[in-house]
Amino acid sequence: MIVKEDRSIVMYILLSLVTCGIYSYWFLYTMAQDANVVCAGDGKSTPGLVQFILLSFVTCGIYGWFWYYSLANRLAENAPRYGMTFTENGTTVLMWLIVGALLCGIGPFIAMNILITNMNRLAHAYNVYASNPNNQHA
Repeated sequence: MIVKEDRSIVMYILLSLVTCGIYSYWFLYTMAQDANVVCAGDGKSTPGLVQFILLSFVTCGIYGWFWYYSLANRLAENAPRYGMTFTENGTTVLMWLIVGALLCGIGPFIAMNILITNMNRLAHAYNVYASNPNNQHA
């Protein structure tokens, strides 16, 4: 299975604006699906969109921060499997989401860009690995 490796913060912002935020949910859904493929075998699972929406609503958005935090940590923890290291982890993303929001509201976009960049790097490494017939990836 080939995963998407060309996500873009610019397209995320533009398409989210054009679709009145609907695209942002599709984006999170596909990113969670791809994270579960790329990080398969680590004993964890990134929850899907329904859980994200419901728990974010019930917790007044706090679960959303936890979801982003967990995804960033999962990507950073799986990077060594593909010969990479990420300096940004869940704490970095969480700080941009919370404190960075005070910087004219750009913090959440920086946090999303970190997730997009790290997901793209892992997806590319996974696609290279999966396309090699000598590798058997679970």
